[in-house]
Amino acid sequence: MPADHPMTYAVVEREHRWLLPAPPAGLDPRDALLIEDHYLTGTRLRLRCVTDAEGRRTWKLGHKVVVDAGPPQGVAHTSLYLDDAEAALLGALPAAALSKTRHRVRHGGRDAALDVFRGDLAGLVTLEVDLGRGPEPPGHATGHGMAPPVGALAEVTADPRFAGGALATTTRATLRALLLEHGLDPGPDR
Repeated sequence: MPADHPMTYAVVEREHRWLLPAPPAGLDPRDALLIEDHYLTGTRLRLRCVTDAEGRRTWKLGHKVVVDAGPPQGVAHTSLYLDDAEAALLGALPAAALSKTRHRVRHGGRDAALDVFRGDLAGLVTLEVDLGRGPEPPGHATGHGMAPPVGALAEVTADPRFAGGALATTTRATLRALLLEHGLDPGPDR
């Protein structure tokens, strides 16, 4: 898609992402969301199911396109909300899946998502800081110089191996290598 293509329905997101050794203490499980993502094979589409602590589910079909290289990278994100029947139809398509528990936290005065991954990605913990929506004001470098979270192992914002679509196809062995690369002992292999 050309950079000047009009994106009438998309919202541009800018985020910083850090790799953490573990979730911080004191997170309230009542505020946690279970996120199950299905990256539809051969597309840039993601089917997401978000389940809150009371069991309510929300289905979203998302589409992301990089619009500028940053840093931080700008990604145009479009979402459609689906009902259960629509989600079941799309959920039957071939897809790579991942599951994580998300906690909403604050970092540097901004909203952030603390993700604790499950399954083959168990041991992976990331913090994504939302730098705001839309275009950056001229001459303003949103997020540059933002302090990393206490104990962060590395900023992985520009590392495509830590993007959701890539993580959905990451094997346990590859995750172990990624975590070791950043100085984190992933524990025993399953």
